[in-house]
Amino acid sequence: MKFVRRLFLAILFVYLVPALASAGWWYVKERPVNWREADWTSAHILPKPGDDQDAAIYIFSATTGGMKGAVASHSWIVTKGKGDTTYNRYDKVGWGSPIRRNGYPADARWYSNTPNLVVSVKGDQATRLIPKIEQAIQSYPYSKPGGYRIWPGPNSNTFVAHVLRSVPELGAVLPPDAVGRDYLPEGKLFSVDADGMDMHATLYGLLGISAGVRSGFEVHFMGLVAGIDVMHPAVKIPALGRFGV
Repeated sequence: MKFVRRLFLAILFVYLVPALASAGWWYVKERPVNWREADWTSAHILPKPGDDQDAAIYIFSATTGGMKGAVASHSWIVTKGKGDTTYNRYDKVGWGSPIRRNGYPADARWYSNTPNLVVSVKGDQATRLIPKIEQAIQSYPYSKPGGYRIWPGPNSNTFVAHVLRSVPELGAVLPPDAVGRDYLPEGKLFSVDADGMDMHATLYGLLGISAGVRSGFEVHFMGLVAGIDVMHPAVKIPALGRFGV
């Protein structure tokens, strides 16, 4: 009984308290009532594609809408080949074409929320990695209509996390509030990144761990992630995000 009580208290303080605190703040925050009233225009984070001749890759994440915005974010991928005058944006969505290409401006706000840059790669390395990213996008197993579930996945973050695991040279993981990122495609319970530097074990995105060079050490519970980052010192707090370097 002591173990059960301690486990309950650990879950309460590590996962539920931050989530409830975030929900309380989100409830009183001014935000769009629905998607029609939200701002989906460019946040003007990226340079105009024609002004920068280098190839580039960007991964963005932004708080989503509705009450789920209290604990969750939406992520997407942006690429631009060397000399290209347009960006290509890839989102996994739950309506229309499941993997949407250029449905929004590359650096658009999401439900009026300004996106955060998770990682950027430019120049020759971006030129080398873009074909790998396109291959990972093509290999995503939930690319057809119906291949989307808000929780625990597969959702928008499952899609981007799949690309990041397939192309570890990007050197990034999605933030802790990217609910669905730990759902492994095709119902897998265990996965190792393509370079062998990170491992993931999960019970369908509901309970599991990630550990390695990029992930640090993480424990996820019901889509909420807590952990520490050793290589880039930080703590990861459920629903609230990453705090550190």
